[in-house]
Amino acid sequence: MARRRKLTPEERELWSRVAKTVQHAHAKRPQSAETEPEAPPPPTPKLKPRPEVRDFRIGQSAPDFAFRHDLAPSIAEHLARQPVAMDRKTHRNMTRGKLEPDARIDLHGMTLAEAHPELIRFLLNAQDRGVRLALVITGKGKKGLDDGPIPQRQGVLRHQVPQWLRLPPLGPVVMQVTEAHLKHGGSGAYYVYLRRNR
Repeated sequence: MARRRKLTPEERELWSRVAKTVQHAHAKRPQSAETEPEAPPPPTPKLKPRPEVRDFRIGQSAPDFAFRHDLAPSIAEHLARQPVAMDRKTHRNMTRGKLEPDARIDLHGMTLAEAHPELIRFLLNAQDRGVRLALVITGKGKKGLDDGPIPQRQGVLRHQVPQWLRLPPLGPVVMQVTEAHLKHGGSGAYYVYLRRNR
């Protein structure tokens, strides 16, 4: 590291003359009697009052907020949003449980690998026989262990069957899918309205 050189007396004198000519960039204004009074400080924003927090005792149960975690719409809501592709009067009677299904299949206890081909075979055969309304029973599913932070849906078949009914080879065969009325199984079954066989 280089050592600093000391200024000579001549250089020091020159530096002091230059320093006297320099002005401050933000020079302070002199206070005079004619200056405007200072503006009052801006008002402090009012804070919202904190909500009252009740005391919590050990052993007391906390409210259950589990319902807030499931942000996806339920199957019933998703099916209700679909446009009605069939006669509205027949659709209303079907959703109210006033129509009796012409055929039914129970997928209880089957795995996904067993249930999918069975459902395809059943619905294609039902359409060939001229069946218009079929009842597909999936069951509501067992509630599994939900230890993790990510919620798990209940009923694998219940969630998978509406997707299968939209995909080939069942998509062109199926006209409308709705959740069954309580007397036919409620949320554990689906009404599947089939197109006419041409």
